[in-house]
Amino acid sequence: MILFLKGMLTGLAIAAPVGPIGVLCIQRTLLYGRKAGFLTGLGAASADAVYGTAAALGLSVISAYMLTYGFWLQVAGALFLTYIGCRSLFLHSSAASAGPVPPRGGYGSGFLLTMANPLTILSFTALLGAFGSAGNGLSSFLLVAGVFAGSAIWWAILSSAAGWFRNRLAERHSPLISRISGAILAGTGILLLAGAVYDFT
Repeated sequence: MILFLKGMLTGLAIAAPVGPIGVLCIQRTLLYGRKAGFLTGLGAASADAVYGTAAALGLSVISAYMLTYGFWLQVAGALFLTYIGCRSLFLHSSAASAGPVPPRGGYGSGFLLTMANPLTILSFTALLGAFGSAGNGLSSFLLVAGVFAGSAIWWAILSSAAGWFRNRLAERHSPLISRISGAILAGTGILLLAGAVYDFT
């Protein structure tokens, strides 16, 4: 139980800082509802569980692979984020006419964007190391389950808060929300791309 709680704290610590995934979760909640935002966060939580598993089990092969191809993963993630941002930025129609985000699309984008940041595994390694090694078997399972639960709890809180705010917004504000969040996402994607290229060179 202690390992589960440690994993939960780790998942919360990794997920809580509001970055691109947080902005995407808020945007989709405001435009399409709480479920769309939560599914985006759940995709990120699943990716956190994958990285948490690699860190908890000490899977150096996976860690080395992710770090070796980290540049290309970051470039792919930055381009995808820029695409999502530009699509939202130039979306002039309302959320109703744009249609809801497909469940698999929302989940998949959250998962892929989080997996595209290989430095996440370093954060997990550091935090899990501070809490103590999980070892193997049941201990690792409890730790990773806690990571997923902690991350999922955060996304549930964030999407619920954004959903509460959504209920107080008029539908006419949807295009403005789409443009503002799109600009933030596209700008973040461009900055991440520039940072990846700078570090590579």
